[in-house]
Amino acid sequence: MTARHARRWARTVLWYLRELTGEAEYDRYCERHRRHHPQAPVPSRREYDVLRTLHREAHPQGRCC
Repeated sequence: MTARHARRWARTVLWYLRELTGEAEYDRYCERHRRHHPQAPVPSRREYDVLRTLHREAHPQGRCC
């Protein structure tokens, strides 16, 4: 395996882990927040998690369990 292939593989694994853990979702939220509300401060990761949990509780979707 060449160094180029190793870097590509590492980037793919990193992308997958960020998607799996939700880190990429927070990054997308921050970008969208900055675009639509440029004057407002961006919530911290902890604040975002609380907002997301409150939203999920207020808007339940059909779940299997």
